[in-house]
Amino acid sequence: MLLIDVNIKRARTGVLGLDNILNGGLTEGHVFLIEGSPGTGKTTIALSFLLEGVKNGETCLYITLSETEQELRAGAASHGWDLGSGINVFELVPPESLLNADQQQSLLYSSDLELGETTRLIFDTVERLKPKRIVLDSLSEIRLLAQSSLRYRRQILALKHYFARNGATVLLLDDLTADTMDKTVHSVVHGVVHLQELAPEYGAERRRVRITKYRGTSYRGGYHDMKIRTGGVEIYPRLIALEHRSNFERKTVSTGISQFDDLLGGGVDQGSSTLVLGPAGAGKSLITIQFAMSAIARGEKAALFIFDEESVLLFKRMRLMGIDLQAAVDKGQLHLEQLDAAELSPGEFTHRVRRVITEADVKTVVIDSLNGYQAAMPEENSLILHMHELLQFLNRQGATTFLTVAQHGLVGDMKAPVDITYLADTVILLRYFEAVGTMRRALSVIKKRTGRHEDTIREYRITDKGLTVGEPLDQFQGVLRGVPVFVGKDADALLNQAE
Repeated sequence: MLLIDVNIKRARTGVLGLDNILNGGLTEGHVFLIEGSPGTGKTTIALSFLLEGVKNGETCLYITLSETEQELRAGAASHGWDLGSGINVFELVPPESLLNADQQQSLLYSSDLELGETTRLIFDTVERLKPKRIVLDSLSEIRLLAQSSLRYRRQILALKHYFARNGATVLLLDDLTADTMDKTVHSVVHGVVHLQELAPEYGAERRRVRITKYRGTSYRGGYHDMKIRTGGVEIYPRLIALEHRSNFERKTVSTGISQFDDLLGGGVDQGSSTLVLGPAGAGKSLITIQFAMSAIARGEKAALFIFDEESVLLFKRMRLMGIDLQAAVDKGQLHLEQLDAAELSPGEFTHRVRRVITEADVKTVVIDSLNGYQAAMPEENSLILHMHELLQFLNRQGATTFLTVAQHGLVGDMKAPVDITYLADTVILLRYFEAVGTMRRALSVIKKRTGRHEDTIREYRITDKGLTVGEPLDQFQGVLRGVPVFVGKDADALLNQAE
């Protein structure tokens, strides 16, 4: 858990997720670096930082060497921000215009003179305005003017000491276009925020942020997913389940079907996770929705996150079985989100689930399915770690979680694209089997970490009245293989069941 030193004054960035991973914000009176290739969100974060300062009544200054003031204000307007007079924009143009032939030097163009003049103009502006927050965009221009690492380092040190004497909190932006291997600024500044953009083979680009340095304070390490939306940058801090604990009374919750409860040893425990495995069409979604509707019947709230099925079709399909999801949504009993795996990062998904738990007091969560979730993040090892932290968080908040995984194949030996059976507290296995020329469905519980359960296999049926669970199939052998052998004494009973 991050511990915030209340004696250290921090300047909030205006980006909630960033303040979280920075342990409350940026230490006041220091110089920080935000680096990343063009398009990663540096300017948007910098403007949020200055707008936050304006809210606090602070004088703010944006020094731009690479972007015109008009472009800067247009970019702010795209987020619905009016910089107005609250933020002073200083557009630093070269002292010698390369577009004016009369002002060009005929024998020598001295970068020494231009670098010195640029620095003097910056100092003069700071002396005149006395800003509390400063953004300098970008260091690539200064690096090119310096021409050598030694002169560049000395220039950055000069800027740092000058800003420190004025007590300003400064953001230096670096677009990494001049020299990506030059780490000169890293050793000089107080902290470094690294922004990264990834381009998957399919879908929208993915952005993430990492704090690579922060002197004198703890911070949330690792990569954190982020997204640029209209209105600013959203950062989704990496979930650490150990930081979230709550006290709740563990109790057994019913499925609403007595035979199903018998199979589960009375039901599932609150604050546990249940995985439903089975082939396509076996009824995985229906079973998890049955749990959600049972929670709603108890007066609780439930949340349903759908990756694979169109919500309109799901509503229609459930309505034919006597389950009115739309009514539950309209009454505020059910929170339903349709998710697009191609546009969603794992961090954003975790953030959405956390939000319904903390803000909507949801106690039952359904994730349908992990196949879609895996599509949002091809790296399977990372998927396991993300899901481990999410399940631990939900369990510690007293939320009962239900997940589905579609296995490959219909009968016989089937494989799952991802194995998280060891993470789930309860595992329910669904199977098709053939009997007397018809396809039927079988249900079994192969694991329950929190208590006893039946080791039998029961037949279940999906009708216009929903889900019905029958008695144990104690006269069959080989049901899970798909082609069972009848071992009972009365063969006529089997024929009667088929009729």
